[in-house]
Amino acid sequence: MLESLMNWIIPSAMAQAAAQPQPSLLSSIIPLLIIILIFWLLIIRPQMKRNKQHRELIAEIGVGDEVVTAGGLLGKVTQVGDSFISVQLADQVTVQLQKQSVSQVVPKGTLDSAG
Repeated sequence: MLESLMNWIIPSAMAQAAAQPQPSLLSSIIPLLIIILIFWLLIIRPQMKRNKQHRELIAEIGVGDEVVTAGGLLGKVTQVGDSFISVQLADQVTVQLQKQSVSQVVPKGTLDSAG
């Protein structure tokens, strides 16, 4: 009796599962596209904007600008090369840095007021 009951339940369950319509390809791709859009708007686009601003900042560095490096050093630019700059940190103390290590250009006179 149990076997006949099991034979009766299992085929009907399989028939119900087969009768359900399959989701369309479009409805399964839409959530993925929404997640990609959210990542683009919240992570990728702002990072690209910051990178562009930093490249512009590096390109505009000139002799006499006062800069802060990624390490926190404050100094005045004395020479500018293609990929390196010379920064005077104090009297008779000059270091060469990669341009990429400059984190910001500060207003002139900041070095005098900081010391």
